[in-house]
Amino acid sequence: MTRRSMLATTGATLAGGALLLRGATAHAQSDVPGARRPREGSAAATGRRHARQDWLPPGMPNRDYRPVVVPNGSKLPWKVVDGVKVFHLVAEEVEHEFAPGLKAFCWGYNGKVHGPTIEVVEGDRVRFYVTNRLPAATTVHWHGILLPNGMDGVGGLNQKSIAPGETFRYEYTVRQSGMGMYHSHHDEMTQMALGMAGLFVIHPRRPVGPRIDRDFAILLHEWRIDAGTRRPNPNEMTDFNVLTMNAKAFPGTEPLVVRKGERVRIRLGNLSATDHHPIHLHGYQFRITETDGGRIAEAAQWPETTVLVPVGSTRTIEFVADEPGDWAMHCHMTHHLMNQMGHEFPNMIGVKPGGLDAKVRTLLPGYMTMGQTGMAEMADMGMAVPANSIPMLGARGKHDSITMGGMFTVLKVRERLESYEDPGWYDNPPGTLAEAAGTDELRRDGIDVNAPSTADPGSPGGGRRG
Repeated sequence: MTRRSMLATTGATLAGGALLLRGATAHAQSDVPGARRPREGSAAATGRRHARQDWLPPGMPNRDYRPVVVPNGSKLPWKVVDGVKVFHLVAEEVEHEFAPGLKAFCWGYNGKVHGPTIEVVEGDRVRFYVTNRLPAATTVHWHGILLPNGMDGVGGLNQKSIAPGETFRYEYTVRQSGMGMYHSHHDEMTQMALGMAGLFVIHPRRPVGPRIDRDFAILLHEWRIDAGTRRPNPNEMTDFNVLTMNAKAFPGTEPLVVRKGERVRIRLGNLSATDHHPIHLHGYQFRITETDGGRIAEAAQWPETTVLVPVGSTRTIEFVADEPGDWAMHCHMTHHLMNQMGHEFPNMIGVKPGGLDAKVRTLLPGYMTMGQTGMAEMADMGMAVPANSIPMLGARGKHDSITMGGMFTVLKVRERLESYEDPGWYDNPPGTLAEAAGTDELRRDGIDVNAPSTADPGSPGGGRRG
């Protein structure tokens, strides 16, 4: 097909060297949907029975957009057929490794958990063939995507469910930009709990905002995998014990590697069953630039160091990587930084076991009382765990054990990089590393470590001078 015939077929024209849709149908929404007027290209705006579905020539990577990076993840391949991007999703059982030592049989797409990230451009026509290799019926819901009602993917409501062995076709024009998601919408409590979800990234046809150098996409999720078992429990309602970023729990998460001075975008989606996730980035302030409803006007963007990602929502943050180092990024719900944590053991904080351990070892060799000073000691003990299980927390860092697990990763900013592979641990310049204080500096600053501790009153005028 020639370029001229493609334009005629799609209803697009050239104006001033830029591609425009007839009827202006594929522009990103400029305001809150429904707030003042109908969405561009919607049925109400066009006077038609349904939204217009004209489309543009397919947007191409490294020409029309900078591809996203999916740490620990994958992308769904596509081909162009008569101006349409064609994808093939295969729903199937997948054996997935959440972290070294913990594998489980899940349900995913194309051999991956979570499913491969879909990456398209505003104005693309997309066609998805979905093949079901599961033992149960399924569907695919395109979460947050504007499309015809019969393509929305809710089993029984919008379509017949896809029976085992069947292949269904979904097709529509992408009429927005930003980040959505996709997931099963048939017996979703079971199927999403087993991993049937993925990210759906839509680049604008015309770039918006400052140029981005590194664009990351991360899907947040939670699971119940009891120690020693090999399948997530979809019946769990509250006590999730494996918290993941792109289906990996720390120490299985890959770092986000960037070069100093680069502008960074991090897209976060949350398809957890019940929990919102406040994702906190150390060392940086950022702006929240997008929600699942699209780009936030620059005047309405606000600075944060923590972004709350509600269940079923996406949030996008942007910042300039101006300070090198290894910076933690994690959910700030503290129990979400633990792996396979149980809730049946007693509170041991402050317990003084005395000679108990020696007495019990006569019956149980190797017995050790744990938890009386917290959980951190478990990171160094190397205790045996049940088969196909992982310790609750801990991985070796450069300086000591990192007493984290679950929804935790590291942003690694470096002045010089030969590639975006993991550069290893950061070498702190002299004078910039917290370390044990010496006797001479304590004496110099008048610090007596044996003196009673003090605190000034919190009311005005209660401070000390000098």
